[in-house]
Amino acid sequence: MTCVVGVVQKGRVYIGVDSAAVQGWTRRASQVSKVFRRGPFLIGYTTSFRMGQLLEHHLNVPAQTDKVSDMTFMVTQFIEAVRVLLKEKGFTKIESNTEKGGQFLVGYRGQLYTIESDFQVGHQVEQFDAIGSGAEFALGAVKALEGKKPQVRVRRALEIAAHLNMGVCGPFTLKTL
Repeated sequence: MTCVVGVVQKGRVYIGVDSAAVQGWTRRASQVSKVFRRGPFLIGYTTSFRMGQLLEHHLNVPAQTDKVSDMTFMVTQFIEAVRVLLKEKGFTKIESNTEKGGQFLVGYRGQLYTIESDFQVGHQVEQFDAIGSGAEFALGAVKALEGKKPQVRVRRALEIAAHLNMGVCGPFTLKTL
């Protein structure tokens, strides 16, 4: 449960998150932010506060060399560092020989990537994405608000998701890379 919204405009990445901490039928606002900078990355997450804390405080990714594209770097170096970290710290789940982590958005070098629980790296044609239980509402809002400032699009998308989805609530946090 949560909502993470990312928008790219003019080479800048904007990621906004809600504050919901949901367990069963209980929703509370957490003081732990679900968006942070780690080196050259801006990361906004859903799935688990534990996963986010591991990424924020422990993730170490080798520097990208000039010889590889950004997507190759994300798929090979970034994701492999995430997989190793989550496995070493006991977060990864393995069922039927399938490894699962969590879902998060990553801003890197002016681009927005979506990391799925199977460690797939997504990169949408449209310069925005959203994840979490409020994602569908947020995606519609971001699209409808094209032409507005990115900060307005992200914040309004989070407000609409919170209005329509019980797993999303303020306060909202927005960071830029």
